[in-house]
Amino acid sequence: MVSLQTPVCQFGWQAPDFDLAGVDGRRHTLQSCMGENGLLVMFICNHCPYVQAILPRLIRDCTELRDLHGIPSVAIMSNDPAEYAEDSFDNMISIAERLAFPFPYLFDETQAVARAWDAICTPDFFGLNRAGQLQYRGRFDASRKETAPDNARRDLFEAMVHVAVTQQGPLDQIPGMGCSIKWKHEN
Repeated sequence: MVSLQTPVCQFGWQAPDFDLAGVDGRRHTLQSCMGENGLLVMFICNHCPYVQAILPRLIRDCTELRDLHGIPSVAIMSNDPAEYAEDSFDNMISIAERLAFPFPYLFDETQAVARAWDAICTPDFFGLNRAGQLQYRGRFDASRKETAPDNARRDLFEAMVHVAVTQQGPLDQIPGMGCSIKWKHEN
């Protein structure tokens, strides 16, 4: 497992569109996922210890952002399931149902979306304003492969609330860290 840090936020970067199949049997695009105050796009997977360490808190924060602040979330899985069976579409369906994900969970089978977004690890967070411009690309909280203490600062949540109110992200952002995306051999 290779651990990588996300790059710093490139404020104003325009998010490219996507059209991906979700575990709910529907297709989802950037526009269909966008909320009144923005959108949180997350590159995650099932097997990554960095994702597993934050999953209950991530579900909590995504629910609050959607319900209280007008910012829904969408999760994209771009890993190669041929090499990582835990990340198969069937296992994506299973975890989304078992944990009642409050967001669409999409499969980037060709890995083209991860490439277009320059996603490098799981988790990799892209906080967008309502115009689809990048305003946050940082960590979830102080968690790494282990869950941070209960009183840890909610970096991602606080940043996205700021985006909801001002349409701009905070200038002070701490890079995220996670497992490298598992690219197909031809990529």
